[in-house]
Amino acid sequence: MVNVIMLVTFCIYVPPNIFALQRNPITLNCTIFSGNCKKYQPKNMSTLENAFDVTLQNRKKLYKLLKETPKEVLLQIPQGFRNNIWWNIAHVVVTQQLLVYKFSGQPIRINEVLVEKFKKGTIPDGTGTEEEISQVADLLLSTVQWMQEDYGNGLFDSYTEYTTSANVTLSSVEDAIIFNVYHEGLHLGAILSLLKVVSQVRQL
Repeated sequence: MVNVIMLVTFCIYVPPNIFALQRNPITLNCTIFSGNCKKYQPKNMSTLENAFDVTLQNRKKLYKLLKETPKEVLLQIPQGFRNNIWWNIAHVVVTQQLLVYKFSGQPIRINEVLVEKFKKGTIPDGTGTEEEISQVADLLLSTVQWMQEDYGNGLFDSYTEYTTSANVTLSSVEDAIIFNVYHEGLHLGAILSLLKVVSQVRQL
């Protein structure tokens, strides 16, 4: 557990005021970073821009791991672990869609089959088809782009309050976007820990 915590600390920095976000409704009929926004941008926009960027960089790491790691390594569940590298990667894609889209009352933009297989509380069975792995690889980067664009276009105009398993209450889509950075950092740490353990076992 100590190793995982150290890995998360190394991989991602979460500002101390990360949930101190403005609660006023936000409507932006533009894409963030485009420089063409004419409507008011709240003071917390720099925090959100950072969240989008950190999420994208994290996803690029996950994409590289997914494409370059042998399938048998992705699927292996080491002794003492409840899941594998593959489950953790697919899980972050699913969770982002639920936190940002579902609780905003918007349709998720991924297959419901993936949600049922990789949502919180599920346990991997050690299998994964080439089609599934390819699908998740494609979604790793595109779902971040969609989230950024949809936020910039003002799609998320309401949010159903939700308390996470980390006992953090999300009251707005901004909260969800920021919390998702923390969540994905945790799973990147778990993935790196799994990769280290599996690699050591394969060398025996």
